Amino acid sequence: MEQNINFEESMKQLETIVQELESGKLNLDDSMKKFEEGMKISKECSQHLEKAEKKITLLVQDGNGEVKEENFN
Repeated sequence: MEQNINFEESMKQLETIVQELESGKLNLDDSMKKFEEGMKISKECSQHLEKAEKKITLLVQDGNGEVKEENFN
């Protein structure tokens, strides 16, 4: 899979693979290849989410009424 494919495109590819696997029309070898491809895409999606999560910050109000930024945990 290309490095420049975004999360949404990766999810669409994953959905297509799931539909193909659920159709029952693939032989065992093709099913295994699709499964392996799906696992790779799933891992990449997970990495996209982890990267996005690290960028998220929360705005919280402290006891003095001031708003400050904190990292998302």
